[in-house]
Amino acid sequence: MTIVRLVALATGLAFFSAAPAAATAPVETGAALYAKYCALCHGKNLEGYAADNAPALSSATFRATASTAFLQYAIERGRAGTAMAGFGKAVGGPLEPAEVDALVSFIRGGATPPPVLPPRASKGDVSNGAKVYAAHCETCHGTPERRGNAVHLANPMFLETASDAYLRIAIAEGRPGTPMEAWQGKLGAGEIEDVIAYVRSLARPVPAAPAAGPAASPTPTVPIVMNPSGRPPEFSLRLGRYASVADVARAYDEKRRFVLIDARPTSDYLRMHIPGAISVPYFDMHDLGQVPNDGTWVIAYCVCPHEESGRVLEELRTRGYQNTAILDEGFFVWAEQGHPVLAAAGQAPIAAPPAKVVPFSPVPAATP
Repeated sequence: MTIVRLVALATGLAFFSAAPAAATAPVETGAALYAKYCALCHGKNLEGYAADNAPALSSATFRATASTAFLQYAIERGRAGTAMAGFGKAVGGPLEPAEVDALVSFIRGGATPPPVLPPRASKGDVSNGAKVYAAHCETCHGTPERRGNAVHLANPMFLETASDAYLRIAIAEGRPGTPMEAWQGKLGAGEIEDVIAYVRSLARPVPAAPAAGPAASPTPTVPIVMNPSGRPPEFSLRLGRYASVADVARAYDEKRRFVLIDARPTSDYLRMHIPGAISVPYFDMHDLGQVPNDGTWVIAYCVCPHEESGRVLEELRTRGYQNTAILDEGFFVWAEQGHPVLAAAGQAPIAAPPAKVVPFSPVPAATP
C-alpha cells in the first residue's frame, strides 16, 4: 500500500486522487475479481440489490462523484456493521492494493477518475435537517440505530470518506436506475443543505480495525465441532435449507453437537463472530474438508443473510454432507436478539437490520 493511500485512509480524505494506479489497473483483472467477490451482492452488472440491498455501482451520478479514495477505502476497509466486509489484506481480507485498484478500474468501466469535487462544507441547520430527513429519507436510509433498505448514512465508515459535496450531488441528482430519486426541485436548496448537516452530525469514531493475524480458519486450536460429546440438535428446516435463529440458539444454549461456519470474509470474522464458529469464507473453501462428514449438523451463517452462507451450503451438499443448513435470519439478527457474540476491542454496536426487506428490481437508466 502506498504512503499516499495510507495517509488518505488515516485522515479520511474524500478528495484524495491516487488516480494513476487505479486508472491503469487492468479492467479484465478487476472484472474477474468482481465476479468472485462482489457480484453476489452488487449484481453481475454492478446494478446492485442482488443481496442485502447492496447499492448499485453503475449509476452515472455515483461514478461521476465517487473518488478513488472513496472506492479504495470502501473495498479495503468495508463498512463495519453492514454486509460490506473489508477485502484489503491489511484487515484480514484477500486483496492486495493492486487488486483493489483493478476493482476500482472495473467499477469505473475503465474510465478515468472523476474531477475532484469542491470541498464546500454545508452550513445547514442540523435541527431542521433532522425533520426533513425523518419526513423524506428515514424510510430508506434508516436511523443511527436501525438500517434501512438503502445505504446506511449513519455508518461511521461511510461518513469518514463521503464528503458534503458527494452527499449534495447524491441528494440533488439521485441515483438513476435505483430507488434513490433526485430531490432537486422537490426540496429547497436550503433544505438539502440542512439534510447534509444533519447526516454529517451522525458521524462517530470509526471502529478500530482488528489485527489481521494468521487466517482464522479451522485449526487444532479452534475446535471444529462444538460440544463433541453433546447430543445432536433437531432442526425443522424452512424450504429444506434454512434453520431459524431460535432453533440454532436453542441448540447452542443446550450445548448440542454441531458445526457453525462463518461464511463471511475473514475480516468480518475478526471483527465479531459467534463464539465457537469457524471461518470458511465463501470465496475460499479450502478448509471445508476439515469439517467431519459423518452426519454432524453443519450450519453456515452470514449477514446477507443467505448469499455467502448459501455458497458454502451448496458446496457442502455437493460434497455429500447430509445435515446442512443456513442460519435463516443471519448473524445480525442473532446479535440483535442478544445471543452470544465475540467482538474485537473497539467495535461499535451493530445497527439493527431493516424491519422489512423490500426487494428492488433495477430500472435501466433513460437513454439521452
